[in-house]
This record gives sequence, C-alpha cells and structure tokens, in this order.
Amino acid sequence: MLARKPQTTPRKIASQARAHATVDALVEATARILVRDGFDRASTNRIAEAAGVSIGSLYQYFPSKESLVVAVIERHNRDLMTIVNAAFVDAKDKPLKEGLALLVAAAIDGHRVDPALHRVLAEQTPRSGALANVELFQRDAYGIFRSYLEEHRDELHIEDLDLAAFVCVTSIEALTHTAVIHRPDILAEERVDQLSEETSRLIFGYLCRLDRLIR
Repeated sequence: MLARKPQTTPRKIASQARAHATVDALVEATARILVRDGFDRASTNRIAEAAGVSIGSLYQYFPSKESLVVAVIERHNRDLMTIVNAAFVDAKDKPLKEGLALLVAAAIDGHRVDPALHRVLAEQTPRSGALANVELFQRDAYGIFRSYLEEHRDELHIEDLDLAAFVCVTSIEALTHTAVIHRPDILAEERVDQLSEETSRLIFGYLCRLDRLIR
C-alpha cells in the first residue's frame, strides 16, 4: 500500500492582522527548527511550541509539517527575489558589463540570505510534490535575466536568448549554490567580492563578441 502524500497547501489563508502574526510566527519557528534540528526531526508539535501557538491553531492554517516547509521555501524565495528585482531595476539601463556585474552580485547576495536555511532546504527537503519548489529562485531569476538580455540584445553575439539565459542563470546558480553547500568560506565578507568578479567575467565572456573582449 502506497503511503499517502502529505498535504502541502495551507488550510486557510490568514486575512486579519492577528492571523497574519500567527502564520508568521509558525513560519519563522519552522525555519529556526529546520536550521537547528533538520527536516526529519522537525514536527508540528515542536513548531507550535516554538511559535507559542497551540497545535490546534497550527492545524487551522497548516495541515502538515510539509505545508509549513513550503511556506518557508516561499518566504525564502521572496527574500532572494527582492534582492534580484532591485538589482534588475538598477542594471537594466547600464552598459552590459556593469549591469551583468550588478545582477551576478545580487544573485550571490541572495544566496547569502540565511545560508544555513538554504543549506537545509537544499540538502534535506524531499524533492516531491510542492516541496520540489525549493529551487524556485532559479526559475524566477531566469525570467529576470532573460528580460535583461532582451534589453541588451544588440550587444550580444548570441541569437537564442532563452538558451543564453538558461546557461547564465544555471552557471551562476551552480557556483553560488555549491559555495553555500560546500565552500561557505568563499561567501565570507573578505572573499565574496572576488567570487562576484570572477563569475561576472565568466558570464560576460560567454555573452560578448570576441572583439569586445580583447579591447
């Protein structure tokens, strides 16, 4: 007999200030417990206790631990995308090399938002159902990067912007994600600028014409 999949969508949406505060407390408590104890040891009882909320109140809004983790993933993704969206506004009217540097730095800064939580979500969260959305950052960043390339199409030697955006975003994500998981020292304050500079050079070299590179 197959195990029943846990429900991952909220039972109801908070509409009043007090309800919003309850939901926020539960999501924050879930994030803290994930970082401290890991996915497997997190439970709705522990989360409710950490949030100062009754288990009955928790189940009013979230039917399972997995639904709480989905809420954490969505909040984490919003935090990351706030940084990237702001960078896009600053970068879109700048020359290609300068704009790319801003976007790459923003992607790296996004991964420095609570890297311990990012590590737990990436390493321990099951990749099934809605929990597969742990990588939503890459999908949303792709849309922003694709729009940026369209704005600077005349500066590129690449015709397929969909493929170019995929290559660039996947490369940036692979570098920063691997740094979060395996080389957090590279994301330290004294080294992160170097990582950003080297990544920008990599992306710029891929996108630009050869004659622009040798000037």
